[in-house]
Amino acid sequence: MNSQSSYVNIQKEWDIVGARHVARDLAKSLGFGTVDQARIATAVSELARNIYLYAKNGQVHFEKIESMERKGLRIKAMDSGPGIGDIGEVMQDGFSTSGGLGAGLPGVKRLMDDFVIKSELGEGTTIIANKWVRQ
Repeated sequence: MNSQSSYVNIQKEWDIVGARHVARDLAKSLGFGTVDQARIATAVSELARNIYLYAKNGQVHFEKIESMERKGLRIKAMDSGPGIGDIGEVMQDGFSTSGGLGAGLPGVKRLMDDFVIKSELGEGTTIIANKWVRQ
């Protein structure tokens, strides 16, 4: 499997915009249509915002993934923040601790093709989400 990767550090609110731009540019270069480019940018925006709001700093990694059968984009959001106590709760539509709409992580899961979340209290959270180019 061939891959190329880059990342954006998330430490200030403006970094959310930067991560969103990187995501859209990479999605376009991989051949995603405009609707999927927007989905990916929205998912990255949400992941980066969560890092900024809850962990204060972290990284969003972007990896082009290609094999003989398909190609896509892997997004890996990582932080060493407080962690998530109840993953089941935060994955429910409408759940929010920030007073937001609560579309958050369930929305990211819907926007992407693959979604995995790992979190430990006091250790941080890692979310990996893939989106595959439709052939």
